[in-house]
Amino acid sequence: MSLLVRLRTLLQALLNYRGFIAGSVQREFQTKYRNSILGAAWTVLNPLAMIVVYTVIFAQVMRSRLPGTNAEFAYSIYLCAGTLTWGLFAEIASRAQTMFIENAGLIKKISFPRICLPIIVVANACINFGIIFTLFSVFLVVSGNFPGLPYLALVPVLLIMIAFAIGLGIILGVLNVFFRDVGQFFTIALQFWFWFTPVVYPVTVLPEHIRALLRFNPMAPIIGAAQDILVHDRWPDWSTLWPVALLALLLCTLAMRLFRKRAGEMVDQL
Repeated sequence: MSLLVRLRTLLQALLNYRGFIAGSVQREFQTKYRNSILGAAWTVLNPLAMIVVYTVIFAQVMRSRLPGTNAEFAYSIYLCAGTLTWGLFAEIASRAQTMFIENAGLIKKISFPRICLPIIVVANACINFGIIFTLFSVFLVVSGNFPGLPYLALVPVLLIMIAFAIGLGIILGVLNVFFRDVGQFFTIALQFWFWFTPVVYPVTVLPEHIRALLRFNPMAPIIGAAQDILVHDRWPDWSTLWPVALLALLLCTLAMRLFRKRAGEMVDQL
């Protein structure tokens, strides 16, 4: 079966089960905040608390390290650009690597295209991200720091990151069914990965030999692109994003092949 035929079959399956996907997304969102007084406000409060903590700890040290920025809220915007973008990546990858285990009962009892599960993960993560990022965008407008046209570049940047995150997450999700240590290892690795990515600090604070290692970190150009757009009001360096886009495409391809190859065995392991 050619790639084009497979893609068309996949899209048709998603279209046929769009009601199932929409219902699952709505149910998961409602379940997450059921019996919660503040409800969806926690979507904003959790990342906001982290941003406040980092701002209090690092603002005085890092504000002078941001080259080419004179805005009053420069470091806060830099921090939000990094943490919100990273948060979307981390939520998609983390949820994807447990989605088959968490939905074991559903997989065994109901016949549906399993590709719906990654779509549900991405949709829920994007809803949460959309809520807080909309408020952040309003803050940029009110404070006079809205980046203008380069803001549109966030769309392809985030699409590349989402493809990378879900491709990685599906691979880890399949492996996690057979080797449960994978999930534990990734949780730890994600913490190290966060601090190896210029999210709360600018690249300029790193020694030259450490900066050279960032070329092996696919999230570094993604975070850097978001910070360029939102902090420096400039278009991202697309040449740094092409390798990540190709890696994302490769991971998604490998993820689908691995899933199709192991789908039958996964049901027995769940």
